[in-house]
Amino acid sequence: MPSKANPAPELTVVVPVFNEAANIGELVRRLAAALATCVASFEIVFVDDGSSDGTLAALCAARDADPRVDAISFSRNFGKEVAIAAGLDHARGRAVVIIDADLQHPPEVIPAMIAKWREGYENVYGQRTDRMGDAPLRRALTRRFYTLFEQFGETPLPPGAGDFRLLDRKAVNALLRMRERARFSKGLYAWIGFKSIGVPFAVAERANGASKFSYGKLTRFALDGLTSFSTLPLKVWTFIGMTISFFALTATAYFIARTMMSGVDVPGYASLIVSVMFFAGVQLLSLGVIGEYIGRIFAEVKGRPLYIVARHLSVDEQELRIDSQQGMGRAAE
Repeated sequence: MPSKANPAPELTVVVPVFNEAANIGELVRRLAAALATCVASFEIVFVDDGSSDGTLAALCAARDADPRVDAISFSRNFGKEVAIAAGLDHARGRAVVIIDADLQHPPEVIPAMIAKWREGYENVYGQRTDRMGDAPLRRALTRRFYTLFEQFGETPLPPGAGDFRLLDRKAVNALLRMRERARFSKGLYAWIGFKSIGVPFAVAERANGASKFSYGKLTRFALDGLTSFSTLPLKVWTFIGMTISFFALTATAYFIARTMMSGVDVPGYASLIVSVMFFAGVQLLSLGVIGEYIGRIFAEVKGRPLYIVARHLSVDEQELRIDSQQGMGRAAE
């Protein structure tokens, strides 16, 4: 909780980072320049998601240069969605901006978001105007996912919206109550509601490094989104089972009628094998879908924490000062 000596800032910027050492300095510079024009006070909270490069050292250097920078370092990689949750846990501002560290989300758009917030909007999302920076296959798969989510999801997603957004403290407090493990933040932002509006922006070129999301991770992320906000994959197997049963009964009636009119008919080996393999595949596929949901239930009931913090720079500094003061006191005695 903020104290009188350390009052809460007007704005907190949450930045999840994973192997982004080369982008830290430029991002802090651009954020400070943009925020100086539109807020009275701010803090920048980085969440180091188990980086293996020099990201933590770069964050320490940024903290030394500007005390408004703080950083949390995980004990291992927990994933971007959990890193965002950790950033919201430690954000103290009246409003919170979530932004990526690769500079594809331009910090210069934040003043426009803050203007909308001051007009009364509590969920101001950055709205991508294009995806031309993505590979054609990735763009096609992304469009397909959002089409599926729009058709089957229980919560509609605004077109072009992502993690780049500003959330009022009321919206942040609502998100803090959601501690699910299989997190799909874009769906959570839409689910909490509140007065929302989009601010269009053009996606910039990545400053340094490469995307950390492989097609495998994106597929897993899409499955988390669909299973977290839709039970249709479970329900659909009821209709598939009913349809197959109908065709099976129809085929049974046909064979009985043909046997009665034409005598006993010896079934073919090929048709038998194809039928067995088809129905076995349907059963295994249905079990796989059920397993996806059961796996998520298993993860939830274990009740493990979302993340483990190995270092928190501002807290480490405070503890160091206390230890130093105690040491000086003992020396004086």
